[in-house]
Amino acid sequence: MEFFLPIVFVIISFIYSSIGLGGGSSYTALMAITGVSYKLIPTTSLALNLFVTFIGMLNFWKSGHGRLDLIGPFLITSIPMAYFAGSLDLREEVFQIILTASLILIAIRIYIYDNLTIIYQLSVFKRWIVIVFLGLGLGFISGAVGIGGGIYLVPLIIMFGLGSPKEASAAGAMFIWANSLAGFIARYNMNTFDANFIFPLIIAVIVGGFLGSYFGSMRYTAKTMEKIMGAVIILAVVLMLRNML
Repeated sequence: MEFFLPIVFVIISFIYSSIGLGGGSSYTALMAITGVSYKLIPTTSLALNLFVTFIGMLNFWKSGHGRLDLIGPFLITSIPMAYFAGSLDLREEVFQIILTASLILIAIRIYIYDNLTIIYQLSVFKRWIVIVFLGLGLGFISGAVGIGGGIYLVPLIIMFGLGSPKEASAAGAMFIWANSLAGFIARYNMNTFDANFIFPLIIAVIVGGFLGSYFGSMRYTAKTMEKIMGAVIILAVVLMLRNML
């Protein structure tokens, strides 16, 4: 088990960073499956997200795909909410409920709504409503359970016609990084950080994140592997529901 998570996390960070994501959903799912303390899971996932998405953010933005006008409005509400949620001392039962619900939504996104296309443009007012509530919701999930939210945000940007796939990936990387930083600071202040546990995982995701973001044009590979990771998430959901019932 000592080497299992680092090896698997190299693969996960490669896959997710290639499409501008941090991999927090799969890190969290695997740690839940392997019995890592629920207090360590969010802090660890947020720390790993920081390293993976920072590398991806540099590569995507250096290539000219970054747009502050696209990602800025989402960060206005998500960053404060991520810090607030990260400051909460949740009971294990509450943590499991939020995490399970979040993973179920991710599985639905991967397998059901992955190729959904919105055929109409939102009005300015409706767009801001979506931005505010999406920022609040994803910020809370990020701080509470360590899932950065980019896995929801990237396809929604594309579906609503807010940006191109590459611009969405760049926005997703920055969104995850900013919210992971806010949530991590809050959780670090609560002494839920284990350097000996996290350090080997950080090395693993740095390697995978660098390679994945560099080969970010290989979207077909990432899509296929994302569905495989979805199977891991479903397994985590089944095991968590079994423990809760």
